Amino acid sequence: MNTPPRRPSSLLFWFAVIGLLLVLLDHFLPRIEAWFAPTDSSPRTVTARGDLAADEKATIELFEKAKDSVVFITTRSQVRDFWTRNVFTVPRGTGSGFIWDGAGHVITNYHVIENASEAIVRLSDGRDYQAALVGASPAHDIAVLRIGVGFKRPPPVPLGTSHDLRVGQKVFAIGNPFGLDWTLTSGIVSALDRTLGGDGNRSVEHLIQTDAAINPGNSGGPLLDSAGRLIGINTAIYSPSGASAGIGFAVPVDTVARVVPQLIAQGKYIRPVLGIQIDEGLNDRLSRTLGIKGVAVLKVSPGSAADTAGLKGAQTGRDGRIVLGDVITAINGKAIDSVAHYLSQIDEYAIGETVTLTVKRGEQTLELQATLQPQP
Repeated sequence: MNTPPRRPSSLLFWFAVIGLLLVLLDHFLPRIEAWFAPTDSSPRTVTARGDLAADEKATIELFEKAKDSVVFITTRSQVRDFWTRNVFTVPRGTGSGFIWDGAGHVITNYHVIENASEAIVRLSDGRDYQAALVGASPAHDIAVLRIGVGFKRPPPVPLGTSHDLRVGQKVFAIGNPFGLDWTLTSGIVSALDRTLGGDGNRSVEHLIQTDAAINPGNSGGPLLDSAGRLIGINTAIYSPSGASAGIGFAVPVDTVARVVPQLIAQGKYIRPVLGIQIDEGLNDRLSRTLGIKGVAVLKVSPGSAADTAGLKGAQTGRDGRIVLGDVITAINGKAIDSVAHYLSQIDEYAIGETVTLTVKRGEQTLELQATLQPQP
């Protein structure tokens, strides 16, 4: 006896029908909506914005006031063709700078113009000027250029201070990152008194750390506070990729204000010194082996500030062994723990200024007065 074929369940049938209808509705819904949508093609009404916020107005005003004081620097280097022996110039790089005074002096980083044979300074109004190098201090990463602006002189950047900066206050950087001229970025002071390794035995200390975006090309541009005053020169970024990672550094304006007048007056920065001989490598070894915290004085120059103050250098004993002399542990109460730190601390004072040296001599701790002399 044959069994009649089973019919599909009515429930499954209706599920399939509903599913098909949903698919068709999804497919044709945009067309159905278009049929019933209004056909008015007139422009939409613009919503009135209203006044800018107070902080926006302040930022705009700051940029408009400071822009004319910031310059765009391009450098070129001379090269000699190996075959023809002809000498010609090639582009080297770009950077930023700012007007220092009414005499046409322009401040930038030393590394912006290092190894360059010429530099062109462009003002915000598009005028280009051949710049002359007035002076430079590689240890501070500061250089002074001069341009001959005959008329419509751009204003100098108002001068501020950096010793009273606070972490968290707003800062603004203006420069030419990646050649994109007159760019404004903002942020805060992230930290103070940072130290970066420098050339030779000298580190760059007391730097301002900021999260304002600083990229290649910003170097030499001004870092401003919320009042539009100069508080530093943007000088470096910390980034494995070479682009801004939210950690930038600026040379504090107190250092700039101390170094630049000397560069303008005599073309170089003459350091204040004590007249002692020290050695970074030897000091590190003494620190590790003897646990010395400070800077060991190896030799005192006769007639120097250190000699007048009574500092004693290392001596050779009867058995030929070197007898440790004085160890400078602090300057005006600020602890010294390395040669680089000592050099940086001394550099904060002016030639002719008297400082108090805390000295460890054997088991004694002495305080000696020394008047700083110019570096020979």
